[in-house]
Amino acid sequence: MDQKDTALVIIDIQVGMINADSAHHTEALSNMQTLLEYARSSNIPVIYVQHDGPKGHGLETGSARWQIHPAIAPQPGEAVVNKRASDAFYETTLQQTLQKYGVKHLIAAGGQTQYCVDTTVRRATTFGYNVTLVSDAHLTFDTDLLSEEQIVAFYNDTLNGFDTDDAVIRVQPTSAVIN
Repeated sequence: MDQKDTALVIIDIQVGMINADSAHHTEALSNMQTLLEYARSSNIPVIYVQHDGPKGHGLETGSARWQIHPAIAPQPGEAVVNKRASDAFYETTLQQTLQKYGVKHLIAAGGQTQYCVDTTVRRATTFGYNVTLVSDAHLTFDTDLLSEEQIVAFYNDTLNGFDTDDAVIRVQPTSAVIN
């Protein structure tokens, strides 16, 4: 991976998105910390995407649950892109921020797997960005139909190799990304 055109994008890892009692959430958060250490030591830009929920939403803008999780908090100079939809490119500054850094490849992590992560990484390929989705650094919650483990496994399988004419998503664990 050519580091000079790469950015780490962490999607919606806000206080209200982390269940401290979930072993998967704890592991994914730890892997995001490892990715942050790698990016920062390699001079790879870090871009946070933060969901701005409306009044009464679980991620209501300005609320305690809306804050980026302190375990992965931005350092001075790291970009924060605010969004209101599952697609982090929709009516946001993400595209301009990536262009500013000359990014062609995204390392993606975050939540919620089947919503914001899925939508954003697929959309990134339509803009010509290659994506590495970090298989053990994205998370969600159980649904009535599927467990979190099943959802994450399904999307890791489904998204690996997803492509457009110009870009592709590859799914790799943290250990492969940082080596």
